[in-house]
Amino acid sequence: MAGKTISEKILSAKAGVDARAGDVVVCRVDCAMGTDGSAPMAIDYFEAMGGGPVRDAARMVFALDHYAPAPNRAMALLHQRLREFAGRFGIELWDVGEGIGHQLMVESGRALPGGLVVGADSHTVTYGALNAFATGIGSSDLAAILICGRLWLRVPESIRVNLSGQLPRGVYAKDAALALAAALGADGAAYQALEFGGPGVGALDMDDRLVLSNFAVEMGAKNGIFPADERTREYLAGRSRQAFEAVDADDDARYAREVALNLDALSPQVALPHQVDRVEPLAQAAGTPVQMVYLGTCTGGRVKDFHEARDVLKAGGGLARGVQLVVTPASRAVLETLARDGTLADFVAMGAVIVTPGCGSCCGTCGAIPGDGVNVISTANRNFKGRMGNSGAFIYLASPASCAAAAVRGAITDPREIEA
Repeated sequence: MAGKTISEKILSAKAGVDARAGDVVVCRVDCAMGTDGSAPMAIDYFEAMGGGPVRDAARMVFALDHYAPAPNRAMALLHQRLREFAGRFGIELWDVGEGIGHQLMVESGRALPGGLVVGADSHTVTYGALNAFATGIGSSDLAAILICGRLWLRVPESIRVNLSGQLPRGVYAKDAALALAAALGADGAAYQALEFGGPGVGALDMDDRLVLSNFAVEMGAKNGIFPADERTREYLAGRSRQAFEAVDADDDARYAREVALNLDALSPQVALPHQVDRVEPLAQAAGTPVQMVYLGTCTGGRVKDFHEARDVLKAGGGLARGVQLVVTPASRAVLETLARDGTLADFVAMGAVIVTPGCGSCCGTCGAIPGDGVNVISTANRNFKGRMGNSGAFIYLASPASCAAAAVRGAITDPREIEA
């Protein structure tokens, strides 16, 4: 019998059975997260199902990140409800201002190699960068986990994404993610795992891997997962005291198909409104006017992202007239680092709007909302109509450097024209 993929191995271990792609398994969950966008409904289901004590509160966490700060009374009351529920059952809660749940999951070491980590939010796939099987679930699934600590899953087939080369100057992980979305399409990996491998993996740092795993769901994937290596262990050092065991695919593992992505051959990319897979080389969109630039989200809100953007902005002399720059750190730790190293002061001096760490404008539930007819270029992962709270706006997706280049020129611009 053929060997197993990383996803097959992890789900087999968590279910205690010899599982293969297509099998339905019931697994013990290592950690589950709910947000203020999903946990209130999960509590409704929990109560409707007669939930008593939470099965294993230490494996649960809530994040108040989608409506942070609460934009109205109704959301403030939902926040109060989540705080009360978490306090009653001993669930850790990341309150308003602490950041995006996905960023906090990786910062806190709750997502570990070989683990099964789920969240009631589609971008839970981000944690696959750490060699965990990480996937989004619904609120009813989260309620069931609160009660019994388990989840049923169909083991996905895997697509092997063979990475080679390394990213050239002026090209970033977001460009690679957009290129992959263009190659596979928005549903090209529906309910399949994207398993990244090949010699190019070693050329990507953990922040790069987080971007690629995060984007897996934009291709319909159940999860996106990387092997663990020395970079993984370095990232986790000091973040978690739990023991973990990395999982590798067998040499004879069976894949649904294989896709090659040569990092050396990439150039800056941009996704055009209103489809994440409507991607073209950024040069083809150069000159498109931009009125709002958004730096942040679980895709592009880490320290490295802001440093890349700052460097381009400083090299280009700052913001063009008429451009609104919105900066939303992915976590309080990111904000504090930017404050310590002077990056935050640089953004403030340039006239940026600094928003509370969290999801911010990405999903249009709080933060800065674009006006009608406004072209936005964003480091986010989604650009469908109405995504940022206004169906009359037009959202382009690009790397932090490309977004900063647009901020400098007031139009979509290749960052390599500006970078020092």
